[in-house]
Amino acid sequence: MHSFEKLGVFYLGRVHEPQDGAASGAPVLYDSRDLTTHAVCVGMTGSGKTGLCLALLEEAALDGIPAIAIDPKGDLGNLLLTFPDLKTADFRPWVDESEAVRLGISPDELASRTAATWKHGLEEWGEDGARIERLRAAADFAVYTPGSSAGLSLTVLRSFDPPPAAISDGDALRERIAATVAGVLALLAIEADPVNSRETILLGAILQEAWQSGRRLDLPSLIRQVQNPPQQRIGVMDMESFYPAKDRFALAMSLNNLLASPGFSAWREGEPLDVARLLWTPQGKPRVSVISIAHLSDPERMFVVTLLLNEIVAWMRSQPGSSSLRAILYMDEVFGYFPPVANPPSKAPLLTLMKQARAAGLGVVLATQNPVDLDYKGLSNAGTWILGRLQTERDKSRVLEGLEGASSAAGATFDRQAMESTLAGLKSRVFLLNNVHEDAPVVFESRWCLSYLRGPLTRAQIQTLMASRKPPAPAAQACVDASAPAFVSTIGTATPAAARPVLPPGLRDTFLAWRGGPSESTRLLYRPALLGTAHIHFMQAPSGERLRQEVCLLAPLRDPLPEDPWEAAESLDREPDLEDAPRSGAALEALPPAASRLKNYDSWKKALSESLYRNRALTLFTCPLLRQTSRLGESEGDFRVRLGQQLREERDRSVEALRTRHAAKMASIQDRLRRAQQRVESEQSQYDAQKVQTAISAGAAILGAFFGRKTLSLGTLGRSTTAARSVGRTAREREDVTRAAESAQQLQEDLARLQAELEAQISDIQQRADSSALLIESTALRPKKSDIQVGRVVLVWTPWETTPGGGTERRF
Repeated sequence: MHSFEKLGVFYLGRVHEPQDGAASGAPVLYDSRDLTTHAVCVGMTGSGKTGLCLALLEEAALDGIPAIAIDPKGDLGNLLLTFPDLKTADFRPWVDESEAVRLGISPDELASRTAATWKHGLEEWGEDGARIERLRAAADFAVYTPGSSAGLSLTVLRSFDPPPAAISDGDALRERIAATVAGVLALLAIEADPVNSRETILLGAILQEAWQSGRRLDLPSLIRQVQNPPQQRIGVMDMESFYPAKDRFALAMSLNNLLASPGFSAWREGEPLDVARLLWTPQGKPRVSVISIAHLSDPERMFVVTLLLNEIVAWMRSQPGSSSLRAILYMDEVFGYFPPVANPPSKAPLLTLMKQARAAGLGVVLATQNPVDLDYKGLSNAGTWILGRLQTERDKSRVLEGLEGASSAAGATFDRQAMESTLAGLKSRVFLLNNVHEDAPVVFESRWCLSYLRGPLTRAQIQTLMASRKPPAPAAQACVDASAPAFVSTIGTATPAAARPVLPPGLRDTFLAWRGGPSESTRLLYRPALLGTAHIHFMQAPSGERLRQEVCLLAPLRDPLPEDPWEAAESLDREPDLEDAPRSGAALEALPPAASRLKNYDSWKKALSESLYRNRALTLFTCPLLRQTSRLGESEGDFRVRLGQQLREERDRSVEALRTRHAAKMASIQDRLRRAQQRVESEQSQYDAQKVQTAISAGAAILGAFFGRKTLSLGTLGRSTTAARSVGRTAREREDVTRAAESAQQLQEDLARLQAELEAQISDIQQRADSSALLIESTALRPKKSDIQVGRVVLVWTPWETTPGGGTERRF
């Protein structure tokens, strides 16, 4: 295991030695828990800032920590360009062919050089293809493109749904309403004052009334409520005096033009804006979600970022407290979204996250090349500052101001003069890391990225990367069954819309809202169905936890009707929007006679209750090892995520205990080893001196014997005796050296044994912290009959678009 492959630490690079301009062998390891106090990365173009931040996200993914990365430039999609084999063919589709032309070589040759460069770069930093493979296996990577079909689509307008209970009242709700309204008005290019703007006040009142009553809003319903607001008065003034109908119609037309624009359909398609699903797959695997907004206009970017940040705030407030890092929010080029003076819609939720996200274990990382355009009062909440090469003295001054504020907030000392001197000498890919959790700042060179940094990705390249992840286009479905063959062969056999069936008193029909548009090649057909609603109460006996599950089923009505129409029913996520009349020019399929009898609806209500009792159950998941059971309604993936966070917190506590327990032992051994090595050097020095003295004494005796008197004199005899004694002392000094060396060797062995013991304990902690290897058992929790309450069973007409050839496609 490399020295940087430690639990809960990120390998950012190596300590930079300014005297020789090279990185030393000491790795810079950043404790992941320190990121819960947030980080700011500042550096001009060419400083290597983006590469460093990508390396940080790679390290987080390797440690099983998910991330949402907002990408205004298109650089962050490079996280998906990971090639474990480092082959030329892997790099070939992604190299810049214009660069090959500039160099006068073929694209194949450029790809070959790039592969060799990446392999050599990884080797220099102690990395290889195996680490890239671990990165790909550790997390799921995806690129989302709201408002475009290039990447995975994201339905951001789902954010008009009521917020979760965690922010259903008080200041949190008001902040969410204000930011949502500001985002919508920004999309309409309306610069609205939150105090004096009628648009802001009206839309805010509509959202507040709907959300407090638990009702969802979409854009069409918002348009209708702008024309006919549910409020009769705003403050002490009646609605007509405050905002006349003529003026409200103009606002409604602006919203309607947005809804009717050809490109707006992309905003309503794709996955819902669900923060939990952006951070983890349904199976509980960590995910790095890149939200690419490079293709959007400035108002659209502000709209997306504002709604996304609001959703993250709502998710953050629903999480239990944690001292370990649970997830990361990274935003590249935050310029314009967190300014020092202005108040764009994105600023309030960002400020909330900087102040409160720590408690939930959410780390916020903001990057910019324009430090003067950031709110440094808000950034004083950041405990980590990573500073690269800066462009102007003004930039340095503002950075030092922010650093001083962050250090003061953390109670740490700050040497402004030394910091200013360090900043002046930074070069490309060399950064100053100032972490308030450490004793002193460190200058380091960022490591080589595992991902191939080819630069901003185009929409076509994002489409290539995400092609295999997109769901297949819905194919035209055949007619539901042969019970209505006359309609397939000739549309004229269907009942015309003007001849809507006459129903008995007490029985009413409605129509599912149709979202399609006119087409010359298709016709609209309404088919009859039963819409049934109910709610089921589930209770978990040991904990007493309760869950109310809303049920909405749509069962087709065919002639002859089956004994239980609910067996073939389709489950809907929510109650659909209904209309009182069919669309002009549509046809209605014949209604089965049984559907015209009022008494049958009571029978179908009982049948719905029986069907739910037989078929509805909640799956509970249990982890025997940790003695944990899932919450009601919690999926296996979400259960694994919760267990993973619990294991991560236990891991961090265990690692901290290990550090504390071994620190004293290791410090004692290292101190004794240092003294032993000093003794070896001292004894060796004495031994060398004694050898010289012995040689001198012996030489003097020999010279006296050869060149002195012919007979042995007393002086010669004395010198010989002294030489003999010197030889004895030399032998003793040599023994002292040997003993000192043996003592130092024993201490080195003790230190190595302690380190091996520490590595073994860390390995054991790592194995126990792997939630993917946990055994999960499942059981079914079924409701009692008394816990099922049927709401209503009504006759509805479902819209279908039909073609003359007989194919049909569901539209509602």
